[in-house]
Amino acid sequence: MATLSDIGVSAFINILTAFAFLLAFALLRIQPINDRVYFPKWYFKGQRKDPASTNFVGKFVNLDFKTYFTFLNWMPQALQMSENQLIQHAGLDSVAFLRIYLLGLKIFIPMMVLALLVLIPVNVSGGTLFFLRKELVLSDIDKLSISNVPPESYRFFVHIAMQYLFTFWTCFMLYKEYDTVASMRLQFLASEQKRVEQYTVLVRNVPHVSGRSISDSVDTFFKKNHRNTYLCHQAVYNANKFAKLVRQRDKIQNWLDYNQLKFERKPDKRPTTKTGFLGLWGERVDAIDYYKEQLKQLEKRMTMERQRVLQDQKAILPVAFVSFNSRWGTAVCAQTQQSRNPTLWLTSWAPEPRDVYWRNLALPFVSLTIRKFLIGIAVFALVFFYMIPIAFVQSLANLEALERVAPFLRPVIEMKIIKSFLQGFLPGLALKIFLWALPVLLMFMSKIEGHVAFSKLERRAAAKYYYFMLVNVFLGSIVTGTAFGQLDAFLHQPPSQIPRNIGVSIPMKATFFITYIMVDGWAGIASEILRLKPLVIFHLKNMFVVKTERDRDRAMDPGSVDYPETLPSLQLYFLLGVVYAVVTPILLPFIIVFFFFAFLVYRHQIINVYNQRYESAAAFWPHVHSRIIASLLISQLLLMGLLSTKKALNSTPFLIALPALTFAFHKYCKSRFEPAFNRYPLEEATERDEQEHTEGADQNLKPYLADAYLHPIFHSFEEVEFEEVKVDAVHVDKHHAQISSPPAQVEEISSSSPPHPPQYYSYEHDFHSYNYYHHHEAQSSHYEHYYHG
Repeated sequence: MATLSDIGVSAFINILTAFAFLLAFALLRIQPINDRVYFPKWYFKGQRKDPASTNFVGKFVNLDFKTYFTFLNWMPQALQMSENQLIQHAGLDSVAFLRIYLLGLKIFIPMMVLALLVLIPVNVSGGTLFFLRKELVLSDIDKLSISNVPPESYRFFVHIAMQYLFTFWTCFMLYKEYDTVASMRLQFLASEQKRVEQYTVLVRNVPHVSGRSISDSVDTFFKKNHRNTYLCHQAVYNANKFAKLVRQRDKIQNWLDYNQLKFERKPDKRPTTKTGFLGLWGERVDAIDYYKEQLKQLEKRMTMERQRVLQDQKAILPVAFVSFNSRWGTAVCAQTQQSRNPTLWLTSWAPEPRDVYWRNLALPFVSLTIRKFLIGIAVFALVFFYMIPIAFVQSLANLEALERVAPFLRPVIEMKIIKSFLQGFLPGLALKIFLWALPVLLMFMSKIEGHVAFSKLERRAAAKYYYFMLVNVFLGSIVTGTAFGQLDAFLHQPPSQIPRNIGVSIPMKATFFITYIMVDGWAGIASEILRLKPLVIFHLKNMFVVKTERDRDRAMDPGSVDYPETLPSLQLYFLLGVVYAVVTPILLPFIIVFFFFAFLVYRHQIINVYNQRYESAAAFWPHVHSRIIASLLISQLLLMGLLSTKKALNSTPFLIALPALTFAFHKYCKSRFEPAFNRYPLEEATERDEQEHTEGADQNLKPYLADAYLHPIFHSFEEVEFEEVKVDAVHVDKHHAQISSPPAQVEEISSSSPPHPPQYYSYEHDFHSYNYYHHHEAQSSHYEHYYHG
């Protein structure tokens, strides 16, 4: 079990590592050659250019030595932008994400002060651990925990009172924050300029009618049932195979560009390659000629597939994006049942165009339930499979117990430096490594489930990761660590003593979680701001791939906040904080350092680096709220279990009401605030429609919506083909124009080139992994798409 000296060694290593990362970042960020790595967001907004220099060296190295003495000025700069400015700059999702860190500080700072002033003295004065048998593995930190309070002590009333106080304070802050974020969401949606998703509904499971196309069925159904508000629709094509060919073409084109550039640098030697797998074997041929021929063959296949998509009626999916002439009409359609059969004509709010995961639109609706069931089983198996490495990590955290099980390791383990390193630093690092690849796997599982929006995919992946963290990292660490750490005590004491040992040992896992917080929350966050991997990749691409400004923009790759991994990790810290606030309060200062440091780092990254590829208007907040409530319930049940092992029969019953009160609070918040995240009030929609009508801003919706939801892959089609795939939207426009417009206007509508909605994206031909660069301009009411093929 880690001692105070071991924790000190871990703190020293992690603080030193974090400081080294911050120092490296401070030096690298002011070098002109790295400017596009550390400030890419401003380049994509067009508000920053490559640093100018009068000499060759100045293009690469910062020669102004005064700037080297202000290497920490990024911290106050990260706080200068106001919240309203940050919403305009980065969107509401980013601001709501940062508010989670502020919420952690608001909850835990008062809890820490009260716990350190009240609970620590109560625990220290208990003295129980001084008299326990030596077979029980102890740590100095455990003497500051509830484990040090003797059984049947009246001191437990203090812990119960603190549990009530902490719960009420947490619920109070959760209520205020939920109210604030819900209001910000409604205000954000009301203040936003015209956006295509405000007028569009996603319709799934369109029934097949004999002798009628899917497009005609959609047109007929909505003309009949939404005759006053229906405007147009866009059919959805199954272009998955075509997209696969485009990705293959991109890979071949990259190899061709690479070899041509190589030949330009050394014109006396033609580059060669082998025709086998990955160029590892096979006949050696001229690389440029080989990739040109490969590209030519692939273009032929793409042409054939294009024609098939356009001519085959089976390529049109039973899915459509249906647009309306008002927000009110869209809200009515999205939030009501359309058919007598509730499994047909399923409507939901359409994601914004950047947020659509086109690949899953091609999935048959009947397969979604099966997919979710199978993925549920797979996630369940994965969670319990990971118990094996978690148990291994716990063996590192309990070296004394490991010595008793394996005495031959004692000479190595007992070396002071090695022991401090193994117990104070290695367990947290090992756990971090085991968790490294998990978010990618869980995102892949979420895609298989069939969700049609990136935001929904990330929320589902985050939910899976949270369950994993709860079962494995938290409960798994406690259970496996307790069983392993107290193995000798379990074997040599009467069965009646085992519950008592478990009750004593659960708080002892605080030492392991402290090391994990320092590795993941201190050094890990410092590595986030350094951006070492993007830095290396950018310079490698700059050396071998970049030939144009467009290539340079692609090489920057700012990425976005990794919600599937970051949100569950955040929720784990809330769980550790509320659980150990009463049990082992000494853990709270470590968590507070994490929240403050992470807030600064992510605020800097959101301002200068990240470009979120979609805007969900804080749709993830209900999940954050629910999981903090779950953390409160776990902390209450855990404390009840601890007190029951302490024979505190007089005090334990006072805790029974607390989970019921907490759950009632959650139900109230769910009914009070969650509708703002799932529905759009008709009152709000009507007000916005009337306001736009008064301002004359509700005109020309048809060309604005005509191809907003056209599959991005079709932007690579020839102009004639491009008009063919837009026919579903256009012929509906003609129908409405003939009713309300003179013939001249009909021609104008059908022949005009509609503007594209305010998104700049670099489509890498992989429509399930776009690199979108969204420039949010408050004054702009149009979108622009730039397709780089």
